Amino acid sequence: MALEIKQSPKLVQQLVITPQLQQAIKLLQLTRVELVDLIQNEIKENPLLEVSELGEEDEAKRDHQPEDLVQKEKTPEVKGEGEGSDDFDWESYVENYNLASYRGSLNTEEKPSFENFIFKKTTLVDHLMWQLRLSDLTEEEQRIGRWIIGNIDEDGYLKVTADEVAREMGTDDRRVEEVLKGIQQFDPVGVGAKDLKECLLLQVRDLDERDPIAEQIVSHYLPYLKNRNFQHIGKKLGISLARVMESVKLISDLEPKPGRAFTADEAQTIIPDVFIYKIEGDYVITLNEDEIPRLKINALYRNVLSNQSNTKEGDRKYIQDKLKSAVWLIKSIYQRQKTIYKVTESIVKFQGEFLDKGVNYLKPLVLRDVAEDIQMHESTISRATNNKYVHTPQGIFELKFFFNNSISSIRGEDFASESVKHLIREIIARENPRNPFSDEKIVKVLRGYNINIARRTVAKYRESLRILSSNERRRLF
Repeated sequence: MALEIKQSPKLVQQLVITPQLQQAIKLLQLTRVELVDLIQNEIKENPLLEVSELGEEDEAKRDHQPEDLVQKEKTPEVKGEGEGSDDFDWESYVENYNLASYRGSLNTEEKPSFENFIFKKTTLVDHLMWQLRLSDLTEEEQRIGRWIIGNIDEDGYLKVTADEVAREMGTDDRRVEEVLKGIQQFDPVGVGAKDLKECLLLQVRDLDERDPIAEQIVSHYLPYLKNRNFQHIGKKLGISLARVMESVKLISDLEPKPGRAFTADEAQTIIPDVFIYKIEGDYVITLNEDEIPRLKINALYRNVLSNQSNTKEGDRKYIQDKLKSAVWLIKSIYQRQKTIYKVTESIVKFQGEFLDKGVNYLKPLVLRDVAEDIQMHESTISRATNNKYVHTPQGIFELKFFFNNSISSIRGEDFASESVKHLIREIIARENPRNPFSDEKIVKVLRGYNINIARRTVAKYRESLRILSSNERRRLF
């Protein structure tokens, strides 16, 4: 049979993710802060978008927003279809479409200048370089010092040896060691150490009142200190247990990571995306739309597009493209908020007992349950709950917190994994610290609560709660 090239028609189904659908998916998984940043960027890029001040009528509509969002019919997912067609009646669209369909809120309260919030946090390298420049060193020693500081990690430890620095710098080891000793006297004390032992020794020797016992413990008995074998340390040093504990207390106050103060992340305030209130026995859901701008289409460009006879073809095409992008953004934002509301409403339906009584009444729940309830895909539910927080009568939780695997009970009931973790924490909190519960003992205690769980599962949950094993808890006591 001869080989030949020919064309033949073929009908196939293929999933195509349009740019509009990609934008809708991206918006759904953004956090509230990221959404505000994206809207601000879009306003800068798209001249047809502008922020609208809220009038009295709009304020009245905002007060009834939950009723607007709670619709009886199925909430459709954004499919990204139709908006990309070139054959589009833009004149009719401009006249009839409600371009301000998304109602956000604009906080017009006067705020401090943005410049007041701009600052650059001092890093460990900046702090050390500042001290190096103030040191009485030669130009060559300054150069060696900069090389050493550049090889100190964020915890404050030197990641290269003096030999390696000397080879790279083309100098001798002795000179490098002298500069390194000077840097190790910089603030914070302990910086530039090669390991934990050297770091703690630098700090012990820098104390106003030096403790020779503490120096010996750090120099020779650090593994015993880690295992809290204090009696062995006392026996080796020929001192009482009380004297050992006095030095141990001093060592425990030292900083094992001297660079921590310059790398620790600042605590971030969680701003909930959704609020759940209980009013007259019913739970009311309110979306947090503070500082999310209310978008509308610029009236000037709408008029230009309506008067097509007086508009150049290139200008009209540009405005149509920007209008298409602006309208889709408005619709996508509205759809995002609507989806988050529907997901939260479904969670409230499933987890009503938790909202009333607390974490012990949290029910097992998977994405499929909520997806079937509001007739959406599981991936949509996952995106809608990712990095979103809700304020409830029981506290602030991530929306993903409400999704738990089920733990079967002896009587056939199901418990949420988070409820079991909470119960394990309570059991360990009530134990005798002299004789703490082993994982096997916790399994037996849980059976008294009709919870059937394996020992390895208890160990996994205990570790996720950052609780030490029974032997380590006994040794700690």
